[in-house]
Amino acid sequence: MADPSSYRPKPGQIPDAPGVYKFRDEHRRVIYVGKAKSLRQRLANYFQDLAGLHPRTRSMVTTAASVEWTVVTNEVEALQLEYSWIKEFDPRFNVKYRDDKSYPYLAVTMNEQFPRVQVMRGQKKKGVRYFGPYGHAWAIRDTVDLLLRAFPVRTCSAGVFKNAARTGRPCLLGYIGKCSAPCVERVTPEVHRELAEDFCDFMAGRTGTYIRRLERQMADAAEEMEYERAARLRDDIEALRKAMEKSAVVLADATDADLIALAEDELEAAVQIFHVRGGRVRGQRGWVTDKVEAVTSGDLVEHALQQLYGEESGDAVPKEVLVPALPDPIEPVQEWLTERRGANVSLRIPQRGDKKALMETVARNAQQSLVLHKTKRASDLTTRSRALEEIAAALELDSVPLRVECYDISHLQGDDVVASMVVFEDGLARKSEYRRFQIKGFEGQDDVRSMHEVITRRFRRYLAEKEKSGEWVDEETGEVTDLGPTEEDGRPKRFAYPPQLVVVDGGQPQVAAAKRALDELGIDDIAVCGLAKRLEEVWVPGEDDPVILPRTSEGLYLLQRVRDEAHRFAITYQRNKRAKRFRAGPLDAVPGLGDARKQTLIKHFGSVKRLRSATIDQICEVPGVGRKTAEAIVAALAGATPAGPAVNTATGEIMEEEEPVTAGTSEERRGQET
Repeated sequence: MADPSSYRPKPGQIPDAPGVYKFRDEHRRVIYVGKAKSLRQRLANYFQDLAGLHPRTRSMVTTAASVEWTVVTNEVEALQLEYSWIKEFDPRFNVKYRDDKSYPYLAVTMNEQFPRVQVMRGQKKKGVRYFGPYGHAWAIRDTVDLLLRAFPVRTCSAGVFKNAARTGRPCLLGYIGKCSAPCVERVTPEVHRELAEDFCDFMAGRTGTYIRRLERQMADAAEEMEYERAARLRDDIEALRKAMEKSAVVLADATDADLIALAEDELEAAVQIFHVRGGRVRGQRGWVTDKVEAVTSGDLVEHALQQLYGEESGDAVPKEVLVPALPDPIEPVQEWLTERRGANVSLRIPQRGDKKALMETVARNAQQSLVLHKTKRASDLTTRSRALEEIAAALELDSVPLRVECYDISHLQGDDVVASMVVFEDGLARKSEYRRFQIKGFEGQDDVRSMHEVITRRFRRYLAEKEKSGEWVDEETGEVTDLGPTEEDGRPKRFAYPPQLVVVDGGQPQVAAAKRALDELGIDDIAVCGLAKRLEEVWVPGEDDPVILPRTSEGLYLLQRVRDEAHRFAITYQRNKRAKRFRAGPLDAVPGLGDARKQTLIKHFGSVKRLRSATIDQICEVPGVGRKTAEAIVAALAGATPAGPAVNTATGEIMEEEEPVTAGTSEERRGQET
């Protein structure tokens, strides 16, 4: 635990200006990011008597080892920089709303010749109309299925569309009347675009026009005794009304607004958002977060607004945002939202009427979300805590292993030997920390030597990162060397954080190799164990007998999950590496010849066969290929076994290689033949 006075800036060093500040821990990781109208006044609050600080703030300042700041022009810039740094550094003491998924939107690709209706996630694209977000993709598909009767817009992929155009036969939707089949020219591009625009207008809330138009057409058809057409129009109207019922009007005057509600206690907070477009609820989303810092309801609202609109612009930011509490101060946040939208945005608390009633509904959803989250998490936390405690007791560790790393070796009969490293923190997989290795020290099959090499390389990197961070201890004198400022920027380093427990996939030999590697590096504060697959025995260094955990043990179950994840990650990498080797061709051996120039060569000559028969001067005629590279290409192709002739298996005819082929196709074929 650090003393905040040890890194407190000297009087007069902190400017009295707006800015953003970062607290870093002893490993130079950014653990907290904040903004202030006056950096001097805000930072002074952190260095008062510890007894007067909020418990969470006290935990943060005692974990930190340094503080730094950046001065900006105004509070709006501070808000933008704070959001950018929170996204970049992922500080552990900042409020972070996590929902572990990207919400789906109903998208209409108006930037294509034949617009397509589809489900889209992720970053928004220019020229695409978006509606949503929706809670589930199936909700989008249900809505689209109902609307396609009245607006038969294309929904197929580019491949299906091209195949239908080539064969002259539409897909099933074209036959049952749920697609206007522009692929076979049943409608012109102009007519199809009008259908797509009508679809967008309907989704935007302008529904009355189309319902009335279809009712008139149905009446005209009945008057002219075209009863089949009238029946189809009747079904179209019914489908549109069903789609409208799925998003009933909740706010009058075609209001565009987002409603944000909170439910919180001392430890956690849940946020729920209703997206209202055209007066109808178009989507719903929510997050739950730990309150790792001392925050008010206004602060939580500000963080939620950053999460919602930090990557958005234009119409994605609505004209009106209704919240349960206002950030303090409100002006920078409102100005920031206005900049994101490009027009005025109203940020306020609803006081009466329909908007207040709808806000109460959103608040009830937030409360239910928090209750459900607590019910699930209580079970999960209890199980994970018990598992870690059982492992610590079985291995006689001083404390529970909050960070566990597991290593596995994979190969195919001694070829393509690779290793994997997976990381579990607090009993949960931390996939961003996963690493993979190629065995370089020797060739052939030797799992013990491979394990020794991997552990050595991983923890040698850890020691190097530890030296860079200014924590290097001289082995001869035992003195701590202060290396001064480094170029560390706070981003998570690849091998900077040591585990409390190293697990290897294997028995006594693998465990002994891992322990020997750590001893050779002078590391004696990391526990090692191995999990043998045959009897699920846990082996520890220097012991002749394994540790036997009960089959019903949560600790054994966690070790099995860690081991199986390491095995999965290793074998996936090994298979990919082997497949890449099989696809390799003779051009891959030419130094400096990348994929772009390979494609250019194949396109110029038409095939590898013709390239093999070309002279150096002819190869030099290809743009970007010099004489030295041409000579290397000729040498590589001369040393490669020519591919055998292709045979038509139906007729037995030998096919000459006349058609142009891509580099990838020819190389794949050569790889399979060799």
